Amino acid sequence: MKSLPAKASLTAALAAVTLLSLAFSASAEKADRDKPTNIEANKMSSDDARRMTIFEGNVVLSKGTVLVRADRIVVRQDADGFQFSTAYGRPVRFRQKGEPKDGCEGVWTDGEALRIEIDDRDQKVELFDKARVTRDQDVVNGDYIFLDQRTEFFSVSAAKGAAPSAPGGRVKAVIQPKSKPETK
Repeated sequence: MKSLPAKASLTAALAAVTLLSLAFSASAEKADRDKPTNIEANKMSSDDARRMTIFEGNVVLSKGTVLVRADRIVVRQDADGFQFSTAYGRPVRFRQKGEPKDGCEGVWTDGEALRIEIDDRDQKVELFDKARVTRDQDVVNGDYIFLDQRTEFFSVSAAKGAAPSAPGGRVKAVIQPKSKPETK
């Protein structure tokens, strides 16, 4: 993998990470979309021939309220310009603030997994191995969490195989009761 000149590397880096920040910001505050993407890493390399950019070493990506921390992020782009990102970590962690609804302040969503894959073309996010998502006070744990951002479909699975990393090899969810609106 060759290193690009500084200006080309910066351009490639900014284009490559846009997908990662957009994937997590689908349900984040709308104002986040207009914020700049900031990335810090110990190392970045880009391979134009393979349409791939790699950030390594204490990678921190922020865009408005979206924050992603990983050991390594690999971003690939297909011929149509769609990006596919894979973030690796021990674990990868993300945090985002949701869009305010019904006069209530937006809630924070935190998540983590050993690997997170984001498909820009199909707008899908997958969390693999020791996956956990917390939204407000609700928590779900499993070995695999899938989110389709177009339909807002969400599923969680326990391990498929002999070595489950989810607690007890099963999906675990804690869903807090929601307060009912007061009647007059």
